[in-house]
Amino acid sequence: MVLHRPVECTAFIRSFDKYEISPPANNIPSLLKQGANERILADLLFDIGGSLRRILFALFLFLAACRSVTAQSEVVDEPEANPGRPTVSTPATLIPVGYLQFETGFTPAYDSPEFSSRYSLNEVIKLAVASRLEFLMQAEPIAHFTTDGTTANRAADIFLGAQGVLYHGEGATPTLAVSYFHRVYDGGAPEFDYGSPTNSFLVLASADVKGFHYDANAFFTELVQEPVRRGQFGQSLTISRPFLRRFTLSGEIWHFTQPFLKGNAVGNLWAVSYSARKNLVFDTGFNHGLTGTSTSWEAFVGFTYLLPHRLWKAQ
Repeated sequence: MVLHRPVECTAFIRSFDKYEISPPANNIPSLLKQGANERILADLLFDIGGSLRRILFALFLFLAACRSVTAQSEVVDEPEANPGRPTVSTPATLIPVGYLQFETGFTPAYDSPEFSSRYSLNEVIKLAVASRLEFLMQAEPIAHFTTDGTTANRAADIFLGAQGVLYHGEGATPTLAVSYFHRVYDGGAPEFDYGSPTNSFLVLASADVKGFHYDANAFFTELVQEPVRRGQFGQSLTISRPFLRRFTLSGEIWHFTQPFLKGNAVGNLWAVSYSARKNLVFDTGFNHGLTGTSTSWEAFVGFTYLLPHRLWKAQ
């Protein structure tokens, strides 16, 4: 390893060499008696002090720049998830443009017209490609159910769709949107009380009023039992309010006609969500059917996760 002497130390020794003065400590008194040596020490101390001032000034600028960068990084908003689960209602607002959001959950359900028990994993994937357009995929990869005394496992249905914002609202002025879904795969698993529509058209509205948030949906769907096709109509209203800083309590009432059963499915849903981070929200809740042809009980547990990085650069 090669050790290099600091510039100030080299200048100091060269100064002594120039005036042929020995640097040992016992010669210092004689040095101070000579005016030329006093000037040398004064110049040397001035050079050292100037260097220290320059170093301190550079260090100050560096720390100031670091503080500025840190402050700017704190000001930039992180992407925020926009959960649609576990309620029946879907928000009219979209997720941030260019981001991918996953809504993952587990749903046990009991006592429905098509099954006595059903346990399923469900997934919704959303991608906003513009401030007014979002693509969605909804699927149940696996469903374990018991119906008529028989227990089985099957993949359930897969839906593809899109949602478009018609009007961006703010505060009490609602955001208005429409969406369309088409079932692209029928797994044959028994369905919930509202069925499995082949085609669905929704009108959505969302707004904030006096500390409360609401999502209201109107459903116009098509149910098929070959060769018969029937129209189905539904409505849902969800009201949410934040509490304890990171928690949100949601209550919902929903209704769907049942054209093949000549009945109506009505339910009351309650859910609590917890925002661990802006892009990560956990939820749990339950739903109770209010009519004889409704699913008696459903439970929900899951999370919504928005990937923190854009899939493409902002334009």
